[in-house]
Amino acid sequence: MEYQRSFSNDSNDIRNESTTTTTRTLSSQHSLASVPSLNSSNSQQHHNSSFTCITTLKLQTYISSLTLAGKFLYTGSSNKEITSWNLSDFHSHPEQSITNTLESGNGAVKSILVHSDKLFTAHQDNRIRVWKITVNDKNEYRQQKFTHLATLPTFIDRFSKILIPKNHVKIRRHKKCTWVHHVDTVSSLALSKDGTLLYSVSWDRTIKVWKTNDFTCLESVHNAHDDAINAITVSNDGYVYTGSADKKIKVWKKENGEKKHSLVDTLEKHKSGINALALNNDGSVLYSGACDRSILVSEKDENGNLVVIGALRGHTKSILCLAVVSDLVCSGSEDKTIRIWRGNNVVREYCCLSVLEGHKGPIKCLTAVLDHFHDQSSETSFLIYSGSLDCDIKVWHVFVPLL
Repeated sequence: MEYQRSFSNDSNDIRNESTTTTTRTLSSQHSLASVPSLNSSNSQQHHNSSFTCITTLKLQTYISSLTLAGKFLYTGSSNKEITSWNLSDFHSHPEQSITNTLESGNGAVKSILVHSDKLFTAHQDNRIRVWKITVNDKNEYRQQKFTHLATLPTFIDRFSKILIPKNHVKIRRHKKCTWVHHVDTVSSLALSKDGTLLYSVSWDRTIKVWKTNDFTCLESVHNAHDDAINAITVSNDGYVYTGSADKKIKVWKKENGEKKHSLVDTLEKHKSGINALALNNDGSVLYSGACDRSILVSEKDENGNLVVIGALRGHTKSILCLAVVSDLVCSGSEDKTIRIWRGNNVVREYCCLSVLEGHKGPIKCLTAVLDHFHDQSSETSFLIYSGSLDCDIKVWHVFVPLL
């Protein structure tokens, strides 16, 4: 199926469209007056950045997830489509960009990950799908091909559990299912540092851990939260962070010698449902975005416990997505804007470098990368990719002065 698409630097179409998330995770709540602001009141003038929207890709449906891997942008749409875009000509000549699109499952593709030659996708139909990526090197455009490898849980996994009563869990009144199944939308995916483990969370309030070599489900944390789980991220040292509509961030860890993850910390500072989580490069700082319009910045204390040091404020509606690149934090909001923040963790001060305006709908997903082709001694440049409910994908070129 091909997109009917047009390309421009400005968006002219306005389309009101609700997300597939629950109402409570989109409605903006009161901001966190009790948490100190980290926003610098007088550093903005010293750190002004510039930006431009270099490409707008107008689609017929909104993008619900996206990620970058090498020279390809991978997107998942609200109508079950998965597309890879070759970035070779995407920025300068988007109309010539080579794409490969497939349809799978039902509903939105909620999360996308790439590891080695495998593509992992999370779906609204409660499934996780795994694809093998093959690149046609003989084609000058290096077009990709997807081959379906597995749908999780696999048939073997399901069959091996179904005959043993203790493997069945109650999912609702008078109905049971084996513990390897997600029974509601799979909302987010994350990989361990070495890529051997895939973590998934769902609106069914469970966390599941899968092997990436044979796709076996190793573990399921039942009732991990009191409400739908919307986000997950994993640090390089094995800590697993989950954010939920129950307003809590929970921290999980599998200790040496243990077979299962256990709860090691709970953070209850947000006043409304949590939609997005992101870690900085070394995993020492956790950023969380919620419907209370604030981005909380949390660090580990000397005892290893997660402590909120403050909040980033500026958005006027719910924070829906976060992305971290280098020393920048990018946030997308229901207020239709993207904010670029830079922090100094030594003095615990942040400033908002830019507010990217141009989308006509809430920002649903973000990803960002350093622009290695920009070589200026006075500034660094980044490429920000954003997907919105206005059915546009925008590519932003952001120039940030060196510290």
